[in-house]
Amino acid sequence: MPRPLPLALAQEPPLPATASPDAFTAQVEALLAEHPGTRLVAYPELHLCGVTGPDRDAELADAAEPLHGPRTRRLAELAGDLGVWLAPGTVCERGEGGELFNTALVFSPAGELVSWYRKVFPWRPYEPYDPGDRFVVFDAPGIGRIGFSICYDAWFPEVARHLAWMGAELVLNPVQTTTPDRAQELVLARANAITNQVFVASVNAAAPVGTGDGLLVGPEGQVLAHAEGPAPGALAATVDLDEVRRVRTEGTAGLNRVWDQFTAADSPIALPLYDGRIDPHRWHPAAHD
Repeated sequence: MPRPLPLALAQEPPLPATASPDAFTAQVEALLAEHPGTRLVAYPELHLCGVTGPDRDAELADAAEPLHGPRTRRLAELAGDLGVWLAPGTVCERGEGGELFNTALVFSPAGELVSWYRKVFPWRPYEPYDPGDRFVVFDAPGIGRIGFSICYDAWFPEVARHLAWMGAELVLNPVQTTTPDRAQELVLARANAITNQVFVASVNAAAPVGTGDGLLVGPEGQVLAHAEGPAPGALAATVDLDEVRRVRTEGTAGLNRVWDQFTAADSPIALPLYDGRIDPHRWHPAAHD
């Protein structure tokens, strides 16, 4: 049964961390006016925490708020007022123990903070964040299950694999790439989609901060939309998350069914790197409505 999801991926430079909340409200309203009918709006990494001063780490720390602080309450109200799923990129979060997390948020059309994810793989040694300790997916009723990875997470195949195993059909990957390796990230977005048979939305910041090249990839690795170059803009498309079920049933290119690789008769495979193993009984992705 088709499950269409009209989405808009904003390729914009970050707003200053000191900007008025009205600035982001105006951005989202303009995007929705340009793309009416959108149900999910997503922004790049650190979109609300732009810093430009000489002491970037200190400015990021100053921009941090508790998870359930004023910024989160304003964003929840905005999502509720507009009646959309809102993924406003990532924010600097001050943890209960004083940690500094790079945290992705998502809000429902009912104006609720539904889920959050703390970046597990900060780009060391250049980023000051404390790493998160878990992978995160959330359910959007009537749409499907969505998972988060943040920027450098995409370089670790364990992230997308676990999200898919947890039932994610779409991986949102907010990015703030300012360096020449965006070309490699585009390959990784397609590779993560192919090897896990999921949609991947890689949403990068625009110039003058980011290098752009936002990308939306289907579960067979096909490029569905590409914002070529660093200019501000938006990728708007409608994806059918039921395509994930179809691809896993019929196989990628009608051939490859990676999630059917193991049978109950297979022996576990040791994974020395993780001090663990692949257990054939646990290989299949989580089911969900």
